[in-house]
Amino acid sequence: LTSSNTINASADNQSYCQQPTSLIIKTMRSPILALALLAATASARQAPFVKPALAARAKSSSSVQSSKSALDVTSALTTTDVNTNIAIRGGDDDASLSMSARFKIGGYFSLWYILNVVYNILNKKYLNVISAPLTVGSLQFLVGSLYCIILWTTKLRAPPILTPSGKTAVNKVGFYHMAGQELSMMSLNAGAVSFTHIVKALEPFFSAMVSGVIFGKWMNPVVYATLIPVVGGVAYACLKERAFSWLAFYTAMGSNLAFALRAVVSKSALDASGGELGENLTSVNLFGIVTCYAFIQSIPLFLMGEGLSFIQLWKDALPNSSTYELVKGLVISGLFHYLNNEVMYLALSNVHPVTLAVGNTMKRVFIVVASVVVFRTPITVQAAIGSAVGLGGVLLYSLTKQYYEELEKNQAA
Repeated sequence: LTSSNTINASADNQSYCQQPTSLIIKTMRSPILALALLAATASARQAPFVKPALAARAKSSSSVQSSKSALDVTSALTTTDVNTNIAIRGGDDDASLSMSARFKIGGYFSLWYILNVVYNILNKKYLNVISAPLTVGSLQFLVGSLYCIILWTTKLRAPPILTPSGKTAVNKVGFYHMAGQELSMMSLNAGAVSFTHIVKALEPFFSAMVSGVIFGKWMNPVVYATLIPVVGGVAYACLKERAFSWLAFYTAMGSNLAFALRAVVSKSALDASGGELGENLTSVNLFGIVTCYAFIQSIPLFLMGEGLSFIQLWKDALPNSSTYELVKGLVISGLFHYLNNEVMYLALSNVHPVTLAVGNTMKRVFIVVASVVVFRTPITVQAAIGSAVGLGGVLLYSLTKQYYEELEKNQAA
């Protein structure tokens, strides 16, 4: 992991790793904290304290559907693959939404984009100071877990209750969520933010392959054909990328595989449980539980992978910063990581899957552009063209897949 590929990997690292740690804090002024507070308020208000009882499946179909949609939304956390069994309140009635509803949805998307972009920038700057991606990723899980526990204990959010089958399902989803996020952290640590997200545009390809090979669900050949520009565009962008790093590439690809496996495992676990996972399982509540499981499972990983090197890196950073600043940077980056996903769920629950596909593609474009501007990462014309083709292919894949799924649904009806 310490080969020359890693050392020469990223223009982001070259630009920032020698600057004082206080650079992180300069980004975290009151507007950023206000943004985090706004997101926390919005997500907390989505889950009033309601405690429906578990009943027989025939008598609680609405509760079962709520549990199903929650887990399926969790499986779509960082993929652009949209499953037809996700319950979307917006549905086909997006065109008839009131003006206030449109403003609310626009606010969710704007907040989601901003939180995601800010998280990627803050996270990269923190890793430039303390290069321990596995430990930092685990501590970010801890921040998200503590945030949820505070909401549950203060009754600001109805505490979830899992059945035994629900615990098994969430444990499996949490493992792949942890693996995908930790591999993403390793990729971001080894390479440029823009490079990592270019490679992660291949997520639909992995999702489609895993769904077919492991789950046995194959799609229309036309849908697979739309993956050609995705693979070709990403390959063309990476061919002569100045910030290319084999470690960043391999770990980003591993992250794609882990998140694809998470989607498949979550669906199979849900089917095995019969949909009865527990009580108060809103999408944000279920993601909170998954985050708690991911933190617990990440502890052995960072201890084996990085040991106590984090402590020495922390000490090395102290001459340029205080302990308070380092803790503050870690807490805020962890909070932004968690809240960006929660706000995404609020957007998911109010729009049609096609709208989500477009929004997910645009989100990645914003991240790539913002990282290039902030870190002044040199990007070649070839990389820009390849990225555009790849991201365009992602959008085409999402729309085509949705079209054929709707066609199959109508034919079956």
